[in-house]
Amino acid sequence: MEFNTEIFSQYDKKWALLTAGEESSFNTMTISWGGLGTIWNKPVATVYVRTSRYTHDFMEANEYFTISFFPEQYKQILGVLGSKSGRDMDKMKDSGLTAMKAGASVSFKEAEVTLVCKKLFRQELLVENMPADVAEAMYEGQAPHDMYIGEVVEIIR
Repeated sequence: MEFNTEIFSQYDKKWALLTAGEESSFNTMTISWGGLGTIWNKPVATVYVRTSRYTHDFMEANEYFTISFFPEQYKQILGVLGSKSGRDMDKMKDSGLTAMKAGASVSFKEAEVTLVCKKLFRQELLVENMPADVAEAMYEGQAPHDMYIGEVVEIIR
């Protein structure tokens, strides 16, 4: 029997872009935390966004978001997109990526795979519910994350 665990490295090793908004107004950020699975009989993707991030505003204001995975050659660009805020720079101009409509949200022509997700659930991650070492390492003096679960409604390849 074989069980493919390569899926576990998609977020952690390859990273991805989380994008929320519409073509006329959106923001994107690099993510390395997330999951894929099922809940409520639906295929889902889970992502985590600090409440201080500009993308958080777009996640709150929109019903759909995308998760886009890229070839290895884009990892340096994803590194920049994860360390700079859309409040401070024009991420699309500076990244060289080509935005495109993806369902009711936005993805990028350069992406290998994009998951179009409909937001089902949001929950603040409460520090008091975490192991002390995790809370100290990840949240000491930093904004908490909100967890978003989205139904995967389309996969674009």
